[in-house]
Amino acid sequence: MQPVLLWFRRNLRLSDNAALIAAADSGRPIVPVYILDEQDLGESRRWWLHHSLLSLDRDLRNLGGSLLIRSGRPEKVLADLAAETGSTALYYTRRYEPVSRRQEFEVHAALPDASVHVYDDSLLHNPEDVKTLGGSPYRVFTPFWKSASATGDPPTPLSAPESVKFARNLPESQSLSELDLLPASAERSEGLSSAWAPGESAALSRIDELESILGHYDRHRDRPDFDGTSRLSPYLVFGEISVRQVWQAVRQLELLLRSATASSALLRQLYWREFSTYLLYHFPTLPDKPLRSEFEQFPWSGNESQLQAWQQGMTGYPIVDAGMRQLRQTGWMHNRVRMVAASFLVKDLLIPWQKGAAWFLDALVDADLANNSASWQWVAGCGSDAAPYFRIFNPTVQGKKFDPHGDYVRRWIPELSEKAQSAYPEPIVDHGSSRKEALEAYQLIKGMRTSKLAP
Repeated sequence: MQPVLLWFRRNLRLSDNAALIAAADSGRPIVPVYILDEQDLGESRRWWLHHSLLSLDRDLRNLGGSLLIRSGRPEKVLADLAAETGSTALYYTRRYEPVSRRQEFEVHAALPDASVHVYDDSLLHNPEDVKTLGGSPYRVFTPFWKSASATGDPPTPLSAPESVKFARNLPESQSLSELDLLPASAERSEGLSSAWAPGESAALSRIDELESILGHYDRHRDRPDFDGTSRLSPYLVFGEISVRQVWQAVRQLELLLRSATASSALLRQLYWREFSTYLLYHFPTLPDKPLRSEFEQFPWSGNESQLQAWQQGMTGYPIVDAGMRQLRQTGWMHNRVRMVAASFLVKDLLIPWQKGAAWFLDALVDADLANNSASWQWVAGCGSDAAPYFRIFNPTVQGKKFDPHGDYVRRWIPELSEKAQSAYPEPIVDHGSSRKEALEAYQLIKGMRTSKLAP
């Protein structure tokens, strides 16, 4: 019996994996393959990917198979594997980044005689299915959220297959060590390892812990000094758990706790993730170009030394520096602090948002091209559903409001816990002066075309 190729992408799990389940249901032997490609970038994400692939291979071995690993252009790798194994069918799940969409077109062209089966289980709603009454894509989050929610509940998550028939005598696989995914710095790896446990089983454990978080999520999610967030984001990025599984778990807990307030706040976060991918799908230039075209003329004036101070957590503003140091050590930063740190970069330092977005893509374990780009444009005031540019976070006020006792700041800036604080720098800019300068810069472009999305 001829085998089929199962192409794992950002769906590194067994449960609620439509492509895997359909391939297993075909009754034909499966060749599971992961292809390292040009999108597998970012030091923290590559560390996570290494351990996620290790976990997936372990799970497949428990079912009697193993993961075949290759690197290169997917269309060539899959065409070669089809020839090597005699496979005449391919199963995979869609991705929505511009590079991924190009890959899918090229894969189909490279396998003209194969039966290709494509699935959608990485989102709650397909980007093509949510449109305005005029048939155009939504450009503002709240109407999108209402429209998408009104289409009905997402499909019920699928259980992992109890048994899978795997192909024997697989072609040679690259080893994980050959992919060179781990950081060169042992200290960096240790920091990530102390904070995270990648893999599907760890993701499912995080879901089990949602009940203890959800009861106070709406009150604690903005407090970096509390452990009040789900921390599911990297598991969603790598597809170690599906968004449908999270959605279902939250809905079930809503009934158990008899409260829709906290669950609504968490579901809103899921839909912001959804909206970000939706924007990237309809506006592929999202990672590079401001959606509000007038911002292409914004007079940025920040310098490299200030960018480095921000990256290293040495700006002299404790809430910003605590977040940037947490990011360097653990590959993650509390969402409220992300907004404050991002606002500081683009509005206090007048450094282009694209440079901050690039730093986050490299440093975050949960960096997702769509969410990262949409969020940075939101903070910079140049996105389709952006915070007004003149809403400029005061980092001192934000610190007092969301870390009122200074616990978060002292954890990540130990020199502030000591009696002698001479090692901590003075502020690199005066917020009052920099705010005024930012607003003056905004006035220069305010008269240009506003509220119009770039093509």
